[in-house]
Amino acid sequence: MPTHFHAIVWIDHSQAKVFHIGLSGQDEIDLHPHLATRHIHHKANSIRSGHAKEFFAQVMNAVSDAGEILIIGPAGAKTELAKYLREQHPKIGERIVAVEAVDHPSDREIVAYARKHFKIETLLRQA
Repeated sequence: MPTHFHAIVWIDHSQAKVFHIGLSGQDEIDLHPHLATRHIHHKANSIRSGHAKEFFAQVMNAVSDAGEILIIGPAGAKTELAKYLREQHPKIGERIVAVEAVDHPSDREIVAYARKHFKIETLLRQA
């Protein structure tokens, strides 16, 4: 498991990219729902079922040791993941610091976004 304090999750209906970022570098995990050809949309006001819950559980496992979690993405999956974590895994859900709309950045742009959000460069200068 990663030992970095900060995690950023970029998620849409077909994949999640999880980056653990700290003073000593970063780790990346790519996750995909088991039924990647199907969308994971759901009815309003209901937690996703089936493969979507499994997908969110995979993401939850990937960020379970993070002290702060930033969730970004282009559509509703980011808010649904945040809702899932807050309702189903409140100890992890309380570590979500923000949920923000971000289109389809490259991996490098995701890491730069996280470094800026978590002020990693400032921490490096203080270390």
